Amino acid sequence: MKKIQMVDLKGQYEKIKDQVQQGFDNVLSSTAFINGPEVHTFQSELEEYLGVKHVIPCANGTDALQIAMMGLGLQPGDEVITADFTFAATVEVIALLQLTPVLVDVLPDTFNIDPDAIEKAITPKTKAIVPVHLFGQIADMDRIMEIAEKHQLFVIEDNAQGIGSSYQVNSETRQKTGTIGHVGSTSFFPSKNLGCYGDGGAIFTNDDELAHTIRGIVNHGMYTRYHHDVVGVNSRLDSLQATVLRVKLPHLDSYNQTRRQVANQYTTAFKGYEAIITPYIVGNKCDTNHKTTCKTCDCHVFHQYTLQVKNIDRDQLVEYLNNHDIPCGVYYPIPLHKQKAYQDERYQEKDFTITNQLVTNVISLPMHTELDNDQIEFITSKVIEFIEGK
Repeated sequence: MKKIQMVDLKGQYEKIKDQVQQGFDNVLSSTAFINGPEVHTFQSELEEYLGVKHVIPCANGTDALQIAMMGLGLQPGDEVITADFTFAATVEVIALLQLTPVLVDVLPDTFNIDPDAIEKAITPKTKAIVPVHLFGQIADMDRIMEIAEKHQLFVIEDNAQGIGSSYQVNSETRQKTGTIGHVGSTSFFPSKNLGCYGDGGAIFTNDDELAHTIRGIVNHGMYTRYHHDVVGVNSRLDSLQATVLRVKLPHLDSYNQTRRQVANQYTTAFKGYEAIITPYIVGNKCDTNHKTTCKTCDCHVFHQYTLQVKNIDRDQLVEYLNNHDIPCGVYYPIPLHKQKAYQDERYQEKDFTITNQLVTNVISLPMHTELDNDQIEFITSKVIEFIEGK
């Protein structure tokens, strides 16, 4: 059995390396390293894939979130509601822009932001909501958009972990995540479902005026060279990274399908073990029974396969797996409201019951497109072995 990786980028690369190398050769020959033809072509191809009017590539996923907020014209002191259980980048950009982050609890099954908690947190200063499609599971966008419309708030989708998933909005047509709110953002960090070989990101919107503003922001506020019409930043996707993304984009749906197949194998192996809570799939109105892992549709893209464990020591399980050369992750070990940078006297522990529980009992198993049956069987057997030994 080959060595188990948390993310096997090398194995994935081996299958596409000829296309990648050809693309690199083309860029190097053209010397169009910034905003070259590869970037513009990738932008158009991603727009078509997502079914969105405007994709604006940028340097990374954190920039994408920040630029989206800048484009909306949010001002210092404006409150932005987001989930307590997520990576720090989501709240980091709120603080960097001198906006006021408002952290709320998440749902116990999907780990995504709790719409009821959003409504309770709204004040006259609230201007935006940032739902995160955590681990590839779609947030409750019907409720979130309903709340946003009711209170005249912007919705900024953090789609860094959810690209390729889709959602049937209000029982009508399905839309790709990241295109449902007023603006969406994503990361192309190498380990993402659609990842490049460095840093990269993008912003999505169907709003023509907002897209125009954002295009200026990513390029020092310029629409015409040396004419700075808005306050901007330097955040551009380079042509080499665009080349990698162009090669990978046609494979994204099959990559995500492979992830779902791996997830199904994990979930099937753990069936009947009360100490393990396998990922719940919302499923949002498609034809599969989503009380188990979805095999056929794109409602969950499994950026991570994250278990909850009950009545066992999660950290001991991590150590046990590591001792058997099985990598695993704890996403995330500390809630944002307890992080030194984001502590606030407004927060009360009773408002974060679910998050405080999740940080003690979640564990993510290896999840990528190159896992084989022997590896999956070995991983699941060792998890079960640990549980049965308790």
